[in-house]
Amino acid sequence: MVLHIDSLVHRYPNGMTALAGVSLTVKAGERVAVVGPNGAGKSTLARHLIGIARPTSGRVEVNGRDAAGLGIADLARSVGFVFQNPDAQLHAATVAKEVGFGPRNLGFPADRRTALTEWALRVTGLTGEADSHPRHLSFGGRKRVALASVLAMDTPIIVLDEPTTGQDHRSVTLLEELLRGLHSQGKTIIAITHDTDFCAENFDRVVVLAEGRVQWDGPVEHWLEGAVDPPVSAFEQPQITRLGQRLGWPTPVVTVDGFLDRLTDHASSAD
Repeated sequence: MVLHIDSLVHRYPNGMTALAGVSLTVKAGERVAVVGPNGAGKSTLARHLIGIARPTSGRVEVNGRDAAGLGIADLARSVGFVFQNPDAQLHAATVAKEVGFGPRNLGFPADRRTALTEWALRVTGLTGEADSHPRHLSFGGRKRVALASVLAMDTPIIVLDEPTTGQDHRSVTLLEELLRGLHSQGKTIIAITHDTDFCAENFDRVVVLAEGRVQWDGPVEHWLEGAVDPPVSAFEQPQITRLGQRLGWPTPVVTVDGFLDRLTDHASSAD
């Protein structure tokens, strides 16, 4: 177990209840997408994992420790959070300084800081922008800087808030390749997303939030089968899944590779 959330309630000072008893467990190495309509409580839930939000009641455990007793700096060693708006977390004068800030703040030795910073810049395609000011990059470029700054902290858990927003096809492809690499390293990845194609291609489990509660939790394939009411989870099935349905296939296809495999099987059976 990496994350355990038990009966989590969060009520804002104005009386609005954002989370109304969320219970959820995420194991090490899982890839979990959190989906749902605007106002469902997705971002509020994610902020509890890094200590920016604190429970009104209930409990959040990170690696077996009660998050309520940990400071933001302590949680930052376990959970890296990439905000939806990169401007909310960028502050340094150069991309390299921005990416190197996290490992320096965590007290990593100089050689490890250097190695992690160079690696994070390389895998996010930012090596050539190391000396640029982050604010001079495009919105998508700034999102990659924010991602690199979290990767350089080498946390076992990475939380992404709407990672594909404002990204072009090349950047999304780069992100998908990066997530596959992180998964192979055993990292736990949680994404808040409305992008169903991205969700279907890169995650194994879907958690649907609505009205501050977990409405559904299960494998991505079952979610795409329509096991949960689409209006509740606020999604449109991925294009590849809709194409499979138009072809009359009885079970959903999730990825392009899966579609091609299914197509090959049908062609072979037709022969």
